[in-house]
Amino acid sequence: MRMTNGRLRPRGGEPLPGGQAIRRAVAVLRTLAIGGERGVPLAEVVQATSLTRPTVHRIVHVLIEEGIVERSERTGNYVVGRQVPELALARPSRSPLLIAAEPHLAAASVQFGDTLFLTVRTGFDTLCVARRIGSYPIQILSIEVGVRRPLGVSSAGVAILAAMPSPEARKIVLANEARFKAYRTDAPTVIGQIQLARRRGYNLRDVGLVQGTKSLSAWIRTPDGQPAGAITLSAIRNRLGPRRAIEVADFLVAAARSIEAAMPRDR
Repeated sequence: MRMTNGRLRPRGGEPLPGGQAIRRAVAVLRTLAIGGERGVPLAEVVQATSLTRPTVHRIVHVLIEEGIVERSERTGNYVVGRQVPELALARPSRSPLLIAAEPHLAAASVQFGDTLFLTVRTGFDTLCVARRIGSYPIQILSIEVGVRRPLGVSSAGVAILAAMPSPEARKIVLANEARFKAYRTDAPTVIGQIQLARRRGYNLRDVGLVQGTKSLSAWIRTPDGQPAGAITLSAIRNRLGPRRAIEVADFLVAAARSIEAAMPRDR
């Protein structure tokens, strides 16, 4: 057996048999996690997972019975249940990536004064695991710690995909295509952004998810070369002009290489 993107697979590379129901439930849970406190309506879960409405309805209600999912009385949306963070307490230690990245997030925040983010890959999603607010009066708080997004819709997501072999990145983009609509993008656009990021050696997003902003991300790989995450600086547009963007890119790329060097190798 071996682990691939957090999934146990036989040495041949195929998923373990008999796990379809579990994989579907996990897909539903990951979709709900993207909604955060707002939650996700059932129709969006159906669209994002490509499962039938009766299947999603059945999975959601079983998860509600088990305390893993809750339904908001105010909105009717479904949210990740309070039992999930309780289960997470069984593994409270911080990740080696977060430990290695923290001093570089702090240094970049002090040097540039803008908001810094650390984002990791989890399956076909990105997860924000750290945020540093800078000293400049206008900060871009476009995402909170704990928020998930489909790989490809954010500056960090594109950077992580750019660190992958092209066939793997394309497979993820196509798998996430139905989810891109909510973020006003599509697969051809994301693929073009990935190609440009590879040529640059980092990703520069000229139009951020928040209007009037720009973001710049450098990818981070694990010691065995797998894309693990990205370090991102986000700022209002006039603070990331051509000259300053190069300065920020040089800093973030150097920080990403230092983070990689500081991460422990598996024994």
